[in-house]
Amino acid sequence: MDIKVIAVVGGGTMGHGIAQVALQAGFQVLLEDVAKEILERAKSRIAFGLAKGVEKGRFSEAQKEEMLKNLTLTTTLSDLASADYVIEAVAEDFSIKKGVFEELNRVCRPDVILATNTSSISITKIAATTSTPSRVIGMHFFNPVPFMRLVEIIPGFATEEKTVAVTHQLAERIGKTPVRATDFPGFLANRILLPMINEAIYALMEGVGTAEAIDNVMKLGANHPMGPLALADLVGLDVCLAILHTLHEGFGEPKYSPCPLLVRMVEAGFLGQKTGRGFYTYEQTRKG
Repeated sequence: MDIKVIAVVGGGTMGHGIAQVALQAGFQVLLEDVAKEILERAKSRIAFGLAKGVEKGRFSEAQKEEMLKNLTLTTTLSDLASADYVIEAVAEDFSIKKGVFEELNRVCRPDVILATNTSSISITKIAATTSTPSRVIGMHFFNPVPFMRLVEIIPGFATEEKTVAVTHQLAERIGKTPVRATDFPGFLANRILLPMINEAIYALMEGVGTAEAIDNVMKLGANHPMGPLALADLVGLDVCLAILHTLHEGFGEPKYSPCPLLVRMVEAGFLGQKTGRGFYTYEQTRKG
């Protein structure tokens, strides 16, 4: 696996986390976003995460500084032409991803694998926007990326096994545990997780229990490290809603229909931790 330069498209919550773990694994990283302020914020968060690694003795201060030297920020997708592997981590919206992949298809070398961090959208559909769908694959990370070990590896209909093998090796190299899933809506994790979160929101809306009660039942009764409503706040209520829409449209079954309370909260801008208010309130200000 001759990968030295990894490009990450999108400097938000997932993108900066992916960039950090790639830097920690010794890769050069090109981080692209359309907004300079998002890139600067991403760099600050990466530096903070790496500083925590130094505090915990995972690597030295000198190693941290070397990692930061390996990070390059850009607002131009064409600057990713030198990348050996690309991971897209933009908004969970097919039209946005379509534009990104069409441009990546134009600027990247024909042999470069293009991975998408989508949490629910069809890999086959995304791959079809390129001229080489055999090199497109799903590489679904989990938030917070530096701490969550799982990466779902999802081949599309036309993805070659070589692409799968290289992606599997890359996931292991950056310290993750890859699990292969088939290209169905929501893949494995979110097909199981989102109906649970959705049902928890229904229970809240119907007054079956408070948010604290619902979360405590799952933490203390099912041994979950975090309750479903707190987890929804961490993931982002807008992301949860987008995934449920994908599941509902993909399977056409009522059980995936988003709870009206979730819809109203997203419309109100109560998106969870990133806006300071969701099912719980948080001290941090809006991060965008």
